[in-house]
Amino acid sequence: MEHPSERRIAVEAELRALLATTSVVRFEFKEPADDIFLQQDAYWLDLCVTPRPRNARACYRERWTPHRFEPIGDLFLVPPGEVLHARSDRGRQTSIVCQLHTEPVRAFLEQDLEWSERRLEASLDIRGANLRSLILRLGEEARRPGFASEMMVELIAGQMVIELFRYAAAVLDDPVRRGLSPSRLRIIDERLAELRAAPTLAELADLCDLSVRQLTRSFRASRGCSIGEYVAKSQAERAKRLLATDESIKSIASSLGFRSPASFSTAFRRATGQAPRQFRESVRASSMRV
Repeated sequence: MEHPSERRIAVEAELRALLATTSVVRFEFKEPADDIFLQQDAYWLDLCVTPRPRNARACYRERWTPHRFEPIGDLFLVPPGEVLHARSDRGRQTSIVCQLHTEPVRAFLEQDLEWSERRLEASLDIRGANLRSLILRLGEEARRPGFASEMMVELIAGQMVIELFRYAAAVLDDPVRRGLSPSRLRIIDERLAELRAAPTLAELADLCDLSVRQLTRSFRASRGCSIGEYVAKSQAERAKRLLATDESIKSIASSLGFRSPASFSTAFRRATGQAPRQFRESVRASSMRV
């Protein structure tokens, strides 16, 4: 690790076996984290069982551009030999950490898996329920070892290896065939949730680290509509929510990035079939009837 942040680490429980080492670890970051990890001899799986510190994100610095940081989910993986640059706000977390040792894993599967750019991205937010339940079971065994615990760890870790490789093998390298990753879709939705002017295609493509062509084709594969239609619908829904408040139409138009109330009114009428004032009056009439 390089540039370690000021933090406390407490290992609450640990259980070792040939295939895997499982630990229950409590982290306390006293300042925003900004760490670089070189994962060498194991697949590192981390399931955060408490909320992660805010803005947890990471970059595979030898594979991606230095400014590309993807969100870290509750469960993430770092393959052996990869350099991960991780950042987050300060805070506390408790994680179940499972290290699947490289050589026993290779002997178990009799093969290696190539970690492509798409697979690395998918590794930062693993949604597989099977992997999650298995690592939770390992954490419980580490906390409360029972009869033949080492054998139990070997059996569960073997299932984890199979599930992990199935998960990675299912990730295709062509983003158009599978659409955008969950993390990129989340980036787009988070940007659209900001109270300001609608983003341009170029801005969204830059945020997703894709070309405009890749973004538009992959988005349609994911959501079944053009990204322009999606942005317009999102802006219209945001406008409806604001019109249900007492905020002035002029202020709403400004906050949504329109140059004038007239241009906002035109766009809103095109999207909904009603003028902003008509929509507001219909909302108020409905609330009075209730």
